[in-house]
Amino acid sequence: MIHTELKIGDLVAKIPIIQGGMSVGISLSGLASAVAEEGGIGVIGTAMIGMGESDLYSNGIEANLRALKKEIRKTREMTKGIIGVNIMVALTNYADMVKLSIEEGIDIIFCGAGLPLDLPQYLTNGSKTKLVPIVSSDRAAKIICKKWLSKFNYLPDALVVEGPKAGGHLGFKMEQINDPDYVLEKIIPQVIDAVKPFIEAHQKDIPVIAAGGVYSGKDIYKFLKMGAAGVQMGTRFVATHECDAAIEFKQAFVDAGEDDLVLIKSPVGLPGRAIRNKFIEDVNLGIRKPFKCPYHCIKTCDYKNSPYCISFALISAKKGKLKHGFAFAGTNAYQIDKIISVKALIKSLLQEYEQAGK
Repeated sequence: MIHTELKIGDLVAKIPIIQGGMSVGISLSGLASAVAEEGGIGVIGTAMIGMGESDLYSNGIEANLRALKKEIRKTREMTKGIIGVNIMVALTNYADMVKLSIEEGIDIIFCGAGLPLDLPQYLTNGSKTKLVPIVSSDRAAKIICKKWLSKFNYLPDALVVEGPKAGGHLGFKMEQINDPDYVLEKIIPQVIDAVKPFIEAHQKDIPVIAAGGVYSGKDIYKFLKMGAAGVQMGTRFVATHECDAAIEFKQAFVDAGEDDLVLIKSPVGLPGRAIRNKFIEDVNLGIRKPFKCPYHCIKTCDYKNSPYCISFALISAKKGKLKHGFAFAGTNAYQIDKIISVKALIKSLLQEYEQAGK
């Protein structure tokens, strides 16, 4: 067994594993509750969470908020474990999603895709919600700590450090992704060193969590030995029975080879890592997928010049219609060879961790 609990403020997870909040319907109540039940931290991805609401197209802001409230409450009914939400700073409805999550008493808010410099301002009196930025450098960690201290007298309750091997949108320039200076193994010690002065000066622990390409129990052991308090894993949890995506989406991970994991330029202005398919190949050939933008979901999306709508593509993929979209995936997705339960996955990770420590 992993003997290291993950403490974030007064929250204590029995195992130091956070399930990455995969948006556009991949991690909802099904996956988040299953991970929380096993003693990890389950996370709901909030971007385009309202895809199942009948008025998403005509009333996107309300539909997404309504769906978020439903998913948080549904997850709470399914587990007494620790649950969080992942809210991208780049969302046009970011502030509303944060406020609603705090009103609903969510345990943790994870915030990436931009620096959440104003996040503590949404906390209300008596709120116990923990605030955890997702960063990809020691510089970003320092900026957030300084800004939060000066404006709100608050420090992050933890920091997730996401390296360039992650799936989805990446917080790196294209040329940095394969540069050895930006590997997670280098960034983690840098962030740990960067937050030490804040921890010492203010007597508040700031656990640093490793994310992006963490695949096995051996990886968990490596990063915990390096000083990380825990790990975040997204890709590993896709090929589980409890994952909220369609079976065709999960099967794409099982079928993927190492060469199928490719970097793409997303319409939102960031590089991303995905599983190559005909949709991506068409885009690379310059074939446009005509659309009107009904959602305006991401502030940075250059939809007028984009060959396709990222929301349409990811919603289609989540539903198993991979001809009309694609699956984001981490660099180790090709190692997945079957769909298993969350319980079985976590059991195997714990066994691998034990082996690594021998």
